[in-house]
Amino acid sequence: MRSTIGKHGGHVIDVDGHLTALGLLRPAEPNIGALRALHRAQVERVAYENLDIHLGRPTGIGAEESAARIARGRGGYCFHLNGAFAALLTALGFDVTLHRAGVQGNPGSPAGATGNHLALTVRIDGERWLVDTGLGDGLYEPLPLREGSYAQGPFTYGLAPSDAEPGGWRLLHDPRGSFTAMDFAPEPVELSSFAGEHVRLSTSPESDFVRVLTAQRRDAKGVDVLRGRVLRRIDAGGTADRTLDAPEEWYEVLTGLFRLDLGDVDAAARAALWDRVGTAHRAWEAGRSR
Repeated sequence: MRSTIGKHGGHVIDVDGHLTALGLLRPAEPNIGALRALHRAQVERVAYENLDIHLGRPTGIGAEESAARIARGRGGYCFHLNGAFAALLTALGFDVTLHRAGVQGNPGSPAGATGNHLALTVRIDGERWLVDTGLGDGLYEPLPLREGSYAQGPFTYGLAPSDAEPGGWRLLHDPRGSFTAMDFAPEPVELSSFAGEHVRLSTSPESDFVRVLTAQRRDAKGVDVLRGRVLRRIDAGGTADRTLDAPEEWYEVLTGLFRLDLGDVDAAARAALWDRVGTAHRAWEAGRSR
């Protein structure tokens, strides 16, 4: 079944295909229980990943294209994941707003909604919720848009009004996370407004997405993060790293742990991708030894 989404640009997505990828049936009504279940399933079953950049396969960020990627067993980063998730939620009757946001990778990064991230809010029974399935090691469940501290698995998040974005909000990540904070502006935006930033993030040599292949998958107890050839697990027991030295093991992690369908990546493309990741890994190791 295909459902027309009118609120965010008339997108047409395969709702049932997306729900099948999440392992869920259509919720009976758009309540907070359903939102939590959808959010958990999305971050557990749809990886935050940038493999297509390193495979030389440019992608768009339209909700229909991103939802189709998810339905066939792939993921993406914030514009893909949150864009498709917003369209899915809207099709299921949720009141969704897209927001211009900015992720700060370290304390020295500029605060504010710089546009390198797409955030979502959902209004249910008069209360707004922060919804974000595109932060990698970020939220496992939605957060009520109320100032406070929130524990989810091994991570503790802070939520407060943003000093950099009047009327907006600021999410603070746990010190063990991959970013320090995220600000989002209060005004609604269209998904298409992120097209230029998507091109920069997916093509610029200065972009972390171009420099480092990554896959990340959140669960109730923690997060698995692959950066290049290094696989990290963060949970209540701490942080554990291991380097994947064989291509067979590396691809098994991608298809097993991260649930990625790589059936359309042939042997030649797999070999080239492994070589690319290996070159980057050796450069990273050389930099560490200096």
